[in-house]
Amino acid sequence: MTRYPHLDPSAFFLEGGPTGVLLIHGFTGSPPEMRLVGDALHQRGLTVSGPLLPGHGTTVEDMNRHKWTDWTDHVEQALTDLRARCERVFAGGLSMGTLLTLYLAAHHPDLPGAILYSPATVVADRLIYLTPVFKYVMRQRPKSADHDLTDPEAEKRLWSYDEYPTFPAHELLKLQVRVRRLLPQVTCPLLIIHSTLDQAIHPSSARLTYERAGSTDKELVTLHNSGHCLTVDSEWEFVAEKTYEFIQSHAN
Repeated sequence: MTRYPHLDPSAFFLEGGPTGVLLIHGFTGSPPEMRLVGDALHQRGLTVSGPLLPGHGTTVEDMNRHKWTDWTDHVEQALTDLRARCERVFAGGLSMGTLLTLYLAAHHPDLPGAILYSPATVVADRLIYLTPVFKYVMRQRPKSADHDLTDPEAEKRLWSYDEYPTFPAHELLKLQVRVRRLLPQVTCPLLIIHSTLDQAIHPSSARLTYERAGSTDKELVTLHNSGHCLTVDSEWEFVAEKTYEFIQSHAN
């Protein structure tokens, strides 16, 4: 089962100018959660790529067959493809997408900049630490009905699974641990945007990411009227504008 199946979870590509932006969605989500920001950037002349991560946009059973290296390999290829079209390429992501963005940044220090929306360096759900064992007991569990979005229309912009797959949740944990160790190797300019209403990541996550990243050019922006998926919530237009300003100031 999926939430809001009227949405198309496919990857999107918006042809624009010589500056490209790779926008990476989150765990169990899909590219539509990056589309509002992507469209706003494209309208300002940027080329935007929103890839669909392996195991996403299909079924929970399919996602249970994938490892964290499938996701890193996929975004590496997406970056390569976008770089073949553009003179410079920025990377950005939401939640788990921030981990993949940081992974790219650590391995590609020549990135002109990276944007992190709701960085998942530390998540709020402590059950993730039980997934190495729990995944053998239950392959999936229902998602909580609670959400933190402030715009009543925001959830309708999200295509995601209703269930929480436990095998890839363990893969998410592995990726998270690896990326935390890589943070000192992230040296490109960083824009980090998070919200105080976010129930999915730990309150310390954004600050920890900011402090441990090796970048000397970095900015931490705090919102107060958005939930975890701040790319579709009440302040998404501010998020898009802030992203564009960051890209413009680091594009040359």
